[in-house]
Amino acid sequence: MKIDSHFSISDLKSPLERFWNLSGQKIRSIEDSFDTKNGAPVFTENGKYVTRGWTEWTQGFQFGSALLQFDATGETEFLEIGRKNTVQKMAPHLTHIGVHDHGFNNVSTYGNLLRLINESKIQSSEWEKEFYKLALKVTGAVQATRWTSIPNGGFIYSFNGPHSLFVDTIRSCRALVVSHQLGHVLQGENDRRISLIQRAIQHILSTVRFSIFYGKGRDSYDVAGRTAHEIIFNTNDGNYRCPNSQQGYTGFSTWTRGLAWAICGLGETLEILDQISESDYAEVISKKDLIAELNEAAIATSEFYLANTPTDGIPYWDTGAPSLHKMGDYLNRPSEPFNAFEPVDSSAACITAQGLIRIGNWLKNSDPNRAEKYHKAGIQIAGALFSQPYLSTDPAHQGLILHSIYHQPNGWDYVPQAGKVAHGESSMWGDYHARELALLVHRMMKNEPYYSYLNCVPA
Repeated sequence: MKIDSHFSISDLKSPLERFWNLSGQKIRSIEDSFDTKNGAPVFTENGKYVTRGWTEWTQGFQFGSALLQFDATGETEFLEIGRKNTVQKMAPHLTHIGVHDHGFNNVSTYGNLLRLINESKIQSSEWEKEFYKLALKVTGAVQATRWTSIPNGGFIYSFNGPHSLFVDTIRSCRALVVSHQLGHVLQGENDRRISLIQRAIQHILSTVRFSIFYGKGRDSYDVAGRTAHEIIFNTNDGNYRCPNSQQGYTGFSTWTRGLAWAICGLGETLEILDQISESDYAEVISKKDLIAELNEAAIATSEFYLANTPTDGIPYWDTGAPSLHKMGDYLNRPSEPFNAFEPVDSSAACITAQGLIRIGNWLKNSDPNRAEKYHKAGIQIAGALFSQPYLSTDPAHQGLILHSIYHQPNGWDYVPQAGKVAHGESSMWGDYHARELALLVHRMMKNEPYYSYLNCVPA
């Protein structure tokens, strides 16, 4: 990526106004036409949101998007869309024992509602507030039961089974953190009290130690900052076996949305550590050592992203995608979503941008030069996403950010034109995280309280 030293957050003022206007149109369109009886909206085909049976991980993004829209604009119709649908349709996600996505679905809905109450953005009865608290306590505990122990730690295993650690799940640890901060624990056999924050920290450390590479010779493809989508463990003894990938090209290349989840998850974890008592997780690791590991991982992944992304900050779907070599010097020019060889993934950029901003904010005191670089990169990526060809301006298209990819290896993404790659479509996670990015920047620009998921817990 090429950093433009002259681009600043103030350059996003007009793009943000347009973004929120278009965002509201898309939310209304989905609310008016999409039937959730068929499942949650996942991605668009020919401009219309459709379902895709694999795992139910996107419904929280659908209703959470309306809550973010209300937060930014104050338009109460979006509050009602988000609140009504959360109460009526999200309960099954609270007790879903088959997924690793509780932080996505439930913190995006119940968490946003409780955050809006705590920030005095909305009024509520005490019972409504307690309802959201109970939901968040439950979701963290249920997610924590999906646990594989390994030597010196453990992890929340993916829907693939107990052998599988997904890099994505670092961001779902939000559910455990919130539940813990609300005073909850998981109780097991013989009333054993299981600390949710300790499980969250152990999972994050497993991700940092196994899913992220540091150029230290772990294997022939160990490049500092690259990530593996999936890590495989032997469930008999808990030992590491190998990297793998479900949605990337291979376990030895970097699926860029997996990289994005790592950057975003690391950024928002680093910035909340001062709100968590060290004594609550000290038997796992000291705060000093935890920060050192997370800081190293955050810098490594951020640098890898910037070095392996086209000049506008929008990456291709995998850094090792097999036909990238046919595109010539693709890293030294802007991304090309309409090419004939490999698709870009704008959703990876939506997720990464806020991670870079958060890591930049975290590094302000310890590494100001790097902090400024990451902050500028995040703002610049937002500028690219909030303009064409990535911003969806067609009122007939239900997506907000175009050129997102879901599952390139499985061939699930819509290809509108023969001889081209999948392009022109949106995803529910991409659109939601674009809104999170926009809200983060919106609040920073207006000097409003800093946007953090942990604002749902009173300070």
